[in-house]
Amino acid sequence: MTPYVRATEIAKLPVVTLGGEDVAQVKDIVFDTARGSVRCFTLSGRGLLAGPLKRDLPWNNVHALGPDAVMIRDGNAVAENDQISKDLTASGGNVLGARAMTDGGTDLGTIVDVIIETGRTPTVAGYELETAGRGHQRVLLPVVKPVAVSGEMLLVPDATGEFTAGDLAGFPEAARGLRIRLQGET
Repeated sequence: MTPYVRATEIAKLPVVTLGGEDVAQVKDIVFDTARGSVRCFTLSGRGLLAGPLKRDLPWNNVHALGPDAVMIRDGNAVAENDQISKDLTASGGNVLGARAMTDGGTDLGTIVDVIIETGRTPTVAGYELETAGRGHQRVLLPVVKPVAVSGEMLLVPDATGEFTAGDLAGFPEAARGLRIRLQGET
């Protein structure tokens, strides 16, 4: 089993207490662009007519992230407001739709998803891109060094574009290859 997951696979997961109470569902994943770490989930109510909740679920209050649900100890894990997500989105914004460019000026494509490495402290490990020049195919681009990220642009080292994967199974090898290459350049 791979420790990597697409952010879109987490969105819409139910948020459930250890006691089995259905609390909410994940709406969005908010990460700190400076650190590349997942900070919180924004939430929406459960059900067809339920809308967004004005409350966040901070990552440090998540008991477990599984393929079918986000587990929390109890309803107190959910923040009373959505201040964490407001603060972080004000400084970074949404990366979906942003262009990925190398520092040498090569356009790698448009970000369509975020690849998250799960674990005790989940981090952004890369991005899924829709390439412009190759028939609009999708590739997974690892990111192993701090990069410049904004709502409009992702800037990566030149070598990054040489290490892509077609699926999550090949992603760890692409990330390892990029890590080795960048270590050799320093």
